[in-house]
Amino acid sequence: MAALWKQAMALFENLFLRPDWRNILDVTIIAILIYQGIKLATRTRASALFKGIAAIVIVAWTAELMQLNVLSNIMQQLVGSGLLVIMILFQPELRKLLEQLGRSRIRGKGIFGGLQPEEENKRETEELVTALTNLSRRRIGALIVLERETGLKDIMATGTRLDAEISAPLIENVFEPNTPLHDGAMIIQGERISAAACILPLTENSGVSRELGTRHRAALGISEATDAIVLIVSEETGIISTAREGKLTRHLDAKGLRSILDGVFTEGNSAPLLMNLFKRKEEANE
Repeated sequence: MAALWKQAMALFENLFLRPDWRNILDVTIIAILIYQGIKLATRTRASALFKGIAAIVIVAWTAELMQLNVLSNIMQQLVGSGLLVIMILFQPELRKLLEQLGRSRIRGKGIFGGLQPEEENKRETEELVTALTNLSRRRIGALIVLERETGLKDIMATGTRLDAEISAPLIENVFEPNTPLHDGAMIIQGERISAAACILPLTENSGVSRELGTRHRAALGISEATDAIVLIVSEETGIISTAREGKLTRHLDAKGLRSILDGVFTEGNSAPLLMNLFKRKEEANE
């Protein structure tokens, strides 16, 4: 801990007393990495583990400050092997992070990932809203994944390629029971329906309510591994839900669904609106 404190003081001195552009760049990169790590932890089970590690660091610092030699030595051993412990404990979260980095790609802005006219954006949103509300009324299950920054080519490879225009009749026909493509997820990539009958990874969160079936668990699973927005219609209840970043929002009507889609895919103002909607309506892991 003493060595760590000396390194921190040396960094403070170099940054503020003898500032250099390399030091500023170094600290900026570290700050970004820490922020991304915290952001990842808040979306997964790693948040509880981070609290435990923070408690160990505080105990180690307190033991050294109070000169509790035996406890201090034990804590220093734990802190010294902390990187290996973190890699072992956070293996699922680190794997998901690496998957996201591997899938990420540069895309344009706008609705469904492209720069499109506002009228086309509204048309596609209305087609989705119409399809989901009709499926909900008839209690036909549906699972639609809207690709964002993280590519989903590996997921699409598990299903049947379509490459079709987004339309309510087509979506309803795909999820019609006893049809070849009804079982699985539909992938919307850009402004096109790219694939159907795709297999999604199930969530590893053990705290998910037992009332939720495989369709909802698959939606949570892909939303944990990617930044996709997932639309779900329950076959048993007809309830429309969305999944994002491992969080489930249920009991959406046509107005609420339209607001979320507008917030996600409207260029410029997507993030604040989406966050407010999810804070207001979120029923996490219900």
